[in-house]
Amino acid sequence: MPNKKRTAVAAAGIILAGALVSFAVWPRMFEAGTPVVNVYCAHDAIFADAIFDEFTRQTGIKVAITYDTEATKSLSLVDRLKREREHPQCDVFWNNEQVGTMDLAGQDVLATYKGSGYGRIPALYKDADGRWTGFAARMRVWIVNTKAMPPDREKVETFFKNHPEHCAMANPLYGTTLTQFSILWQLRGPEHVKSWRADLRQRGLREMAGNAPVKDAVAEGVCEVGWTDTDDFFEALDDKKPVAMLPLFVSDGKATGAESKYTIIVPNTVGLIQNCPHQSEAQRLVDFLLSAETELALARSKSRQIPLGPVDSQKILPEVRELAQSVPQGYDLRKLEMPRRECIDWLKSESRR
Repeated sequence: MPNKKRTAVAAAGIILAGALVSFAVWPRMFEAGTPVVNVYCAHDAIFADAIFDEFTRQTGIKVAITYDTEATKSLSLVDRLKREREHPQCDVFWNNEQVGTMDLAGQDVLATYKGSGYGRIPALYKDADGRWTGFAARMRVWIVNTKAMPPDREKVETFFKNHPEHCAMANPLYGTTLTQFSILWQLRGPEHVKSWRADLRQRGLREMAGNAPVKDAVAEGVCEVGWTDTDDFFEALDDKKPVAMLPLFVSDGKATGAESKYTIIVPNTVGLIQNCPHQSEAQRLVDFLLSAETELALARSKSRQIPLGPVDSQKILPEVRELAQSVPQGYDLRKLEMPRRECIDWLKSESRR
């Protein structure tokens, strides 16, 4: 009996302590009457936090953020939003790529909204129905260790083809590498992509958890060449690593003379969740993310995001202005909804082997 009493007292103490902790934490997060917007965000917290803080400063609206991880960039949040479709917990989805957001739009997860920022963005980088809009993009690039070789396109492409064991890419099931694979799936066909990847892996191509590890491997000389994004490249450059970049091109494979080459421009995207809990606050955040102010802030950050809408070019760094010239030549990612789904199914089946 005494043991039961002590157990009951202990249990009561745990419950009381939990209640006190909840009471102590809850007011710091959501004070009574304070407007709130719930965001799922696949962009890096180190850059997104500053944007959310500025939004809160200007509007008084608090932002409750759920971030993704580097290894599963965007895909896990996309899947979570699908699961929550009937009972949405999120108001705004800030994705760090486009094709996964398109998937959500196709499954009626996203609401139509054409706010004040929608008109700034070129048609190539937004949904015609207003279910999502792109902003502040990255570009897929070759990253080259300049101690190993010069950043010469022909030499780099030949080296990758002949010596994949000294090259790296991120796991193609996630993030912008999935976007790249989806483009190849569409342009070259499934059988080509399957055999091409199998051959590279058999000959030692290093597949890593994300773009950042690829950047690190090349920057440290573990690999000579890799595929990554501009934001990761600039991080290595700012760290004084011996790296250079070259835009990664894809072509439509037409006969010589008619072939078109495209850069892979991967915008951040924002979408309003269908039947979201805090619609008016969510709309204000979408407008803020699509503003010239936000695009400039991300362009001036260390990630050097590429503005898609008009901004004062004198307020951004020369290297960002140079990258922005490629925005009109970006591959039309709006074509990739079905190739992406097929590519994911194949990659998931491969990972289970």
